[in-house]
Amino acid sequence: MAVEKQYLSDVEAILSHKRDNGADLWTTPDKRLIKGAPFSTLESVMYLLELGMEPAEPLLQETAALIFSTWQEDGRFKVYPQGGIYPCHTAHAADTLCHIGYASDARLQKTFRHLLDIQYTDGGWRCNKFSFGRGPETEYSNPFPTLTALNAFRFSDYLNKEPALNRAVDFLLEHWTIRKPIGPCHYGIGTLFMQVEYPFRNYNLFVYVYVLSFYNRAKGDERFLKALEALESQMVDGQIVVERAVPKLAKLCFCKKGEPSALATIRYHEILKNLGLKKTASI
Repeated sequence: MAVEKQYLSDVEAILSHKRDNGADLWTTPDKRLIKGAPFSTLESVMYLLELGMEPAEPLLQETAALIFSTWQEDGRFKVYPQGGIYPCHTAHAADTLCHIGYASDARLQKTFRHLLDIQYTDGGWRCNKFSFGRGPETEYSNPFPTLTALNAFRFSDYLNKEPALNRAVDFLLEHWTIRKPIGPCHYGIGTLFMQVEYPFRNYNLFVYVYVLSFYNRAKGDERFLKALEALESQMVDGQIVVERAVPKLAKLCFCKKGEPSALATIRYHEILKNLGLKKTASI
């Protein structure tokens, strides 16, 4: 898949931010890979891939090398030069590299093993950082980093074979029931979650259904099917309509708020394919 003509301006807009943080490839001189949202290194790569840029493009390969330069021998990624290395950092970096095509790389294989080794007791992944203080809710894992880890694992040989990933799926399905903010970072399922956000960059209904659709554990579960039903109820004429987008992405053609998105609808059709369902509309 190559970038279609109507999205070339989006690619140019993303590339125009490449040195915003003081160094090339959307990063800072000291390699802060998640600084500068929504045009951080890890996010910008994902937009370009979503727009159809081939993973083999030199730009994406250079960015992959940059990300790998932060890889640690124990499998973690140090996306900030100082401070703690949290599971969410490692999951985010691994997910991005998997999308570029590196899931089979020996370094990522070590990262997958590391993530399985540090999986929390409830099946998710949990960062020991308590920005909102401590309470009963912070004893849970963080739902979005867990979803991000599963998004990376779906590219691996662990998909639908590793029992530990079933536990992670169960944790996320249980959050559909709990709803309340949980985890040290207080991820909840409320009004904002239920608004369709695209491209995928925050914990919300669309990416929740999309990622879980790859996992057999979720496909027949009533909670997953309810989430899918909620997503479909917000579609218009068989297309995904973007309900929420970060303001700095508002001018990009592929994700205009309040308008149908052809690329987002492709992701919906991928959900249907994962579930063995027939497409309900053409793009």
